[in-house]
Amino acid sequence: MNIDVEKDQIQTHVASGNYHAAINIAISAMNACRRHNDQRGVDIFLNVLKDIVQVMTNEFGSQ
Repeated sequence: MNIDVEKDQIQTHVASGNYHAAINIAISAMNACRRHNDQRGVDIFLNVLKDIVQVMTNEFGSQ
């Protein structure tokens, strides 16, 4: 898996406000890394998921 390509695809969806797709791709990529025992990749995509949630919190949160 090319992590940079996956991250670019996720970012494209985040930029267009398609958070559902971005989250699904990040989870799928994380699971692919898990299946290949790629802990570094798992950690990367967990952080990507956190970043997506932060963007949504900033956009939609009440604080």
